[in-house]
Amino acid sequence: MACRAPARVLVLAALLAALPQAAAAAELDGRVLGLLWVIPFAGILLSIALFPLLAGHVWEHHQGKIAALWAALVMVPLAIGFGPLGAIQALVHTALLEYIPFILLLLALFTVAGGIVVRGNIHGAPGVNSLLLLIGAVLASFIGTTGASMVMIRPILRANDDRRHNMHVVVFFIFLVSNIGGSLTPLGDPPLFLGFLRGVDFFWTTTHLLPETLFVGGIVLAIFFLLDTYLYRKEGRVRPDPTPDQPVRVRGGINFGLIAVIIAAILMSATFDFGQFTVMGTEVAVANLLRDLIMVGVTFASLALTPKSDRHENGFSWGPIEEVAKLFAGIFITIIPVLAMLRAGSEGVFAPLVALVTNPDGSANNTAYFWLTGGLSSFLDNAPTYLVFFELAGGDPATLMTQGALTLTAISAGAVFMGANTYIGNAPNFMVYAIARQGGVNMPSFFGYMLWSGIVLIPCFLLATLLFFR
Repeated sequence: MACRAPARVLVLAALLAALPQAAAAAELDGRVLGLLWVIPFAGILLSIALFPLLAGHVWEHHQGKIAALWAALVMVPLAIGFGPLGAIQALVHTALLEYIPFILLLLALFTVAGGIVVRGNIHGAPGVNSLLLLIGAVLASFIGTTGASMVMIRPILRANDDRRHNMHVVVFFIFLVSNIGGSLTPLGDPPLFLGFLRGVDFFWTTTHLLPETLFVGGIVLAIFFLLDTYLYRKEGRVRPDPTPDQPVRVRGGINFGLIAVIIAAILMSATFDFGQFTVMGTEVAVANLLRDLIMVGVTFASLALTPKSDRHENGFSWGPIEEVAKLFAGIFITIIPVLAMLRAGSEGVFAPLVALVTNPDGSANNTAYFWLTGGLSSFLDNAPTYLVFFELAGGDPATLMTQGALTLTAISAGAVFMGANTYIGNAPNFMVYAIARQGGVNMPSFFGYMLWSGIVLIPCFLLATLLFFR
């Protein structure tokens, strides 16, 4: 039973990959595509944002069908307008170079993080809480924001289960662990891994986003410490801690070794050239194929080597990764024409958007890139939002990492940081919200949470704009 979910994810990836060989693929000409091609992409993102809030039961049972419908609204017109072969070639290109590597990394990180268990009881004093948030934020860049959130949320809930005021702890946990902390490596947040797949160097993210991350993360953590100190002193210890004292233990150490394997595999794929092969006109690097196979191996190794009791204690289930696999299959298909239109630049229908992020002298308006990427990432998924603005900025990683480094930094920071603005800005946000509510925390409503982010985060982002992106 335990292996069925990763097997389903792998089968979905394999079906997209196992297509026949053909001649060179003809790239879609975005100059001839109209705004109607945007509707499926906008539709699936709005479905992800609104269905869980407005029709949660329908979404829970039919999200795969809804994603497939939006994908079909792209693939059928592509087949009619550009021929069945052209449509299949576009699908293969997206599947092999983006979707499959993306979902296999998430699967590996999700499985590995699910095998790491923090046991014991910690008393949630302000200094201890701040240290836990800092540890979670650092961990997020190595096992992903989803992985770090799932590893750390239960220990921090146990640490504060005797507090009368503990809702703010979870809110700041979402800010720091589920979002801002994942900004320093491509492992941290899906948008950054998509950048890596597009050619951005692994450590480019670390070096170029470190000042912004330290600045924003440091201010948010300092605000938390001051607020938690005030509330801690105000409430006092009027109730005994309901969780029995136990020494802190970390189980699942083998999974830390598997994280090292994941990092090594990614660095190997970016360093070594073992040749290439072609599938339907798409060139696939052997090193990338080897990296993806290692992700599969890490997934099954973690399942085999981690005691089932540890995963059960962690509240581990395959539901979140299955949902991500289905929804991102739809996202990556519906974004195919959108990316082609963005590549057309000022010659395509997105010319007004190009003008919006361009200064009168033709240079990039980095403030606009930061806020537009961040604003959309607050309500739509931050991974495809990153891709949209990556293409809008030219889509050439060599240029963006050098002359356009500030622009790429603005896009990356906007996508990662501002995913914290709402419950739906980043996948871990709502998962943490649900776990906290199940644990008895009186979490704020959707708009109540936005009030928190508006008061705490928006001023931090304004300061970051003045300091880094003007």
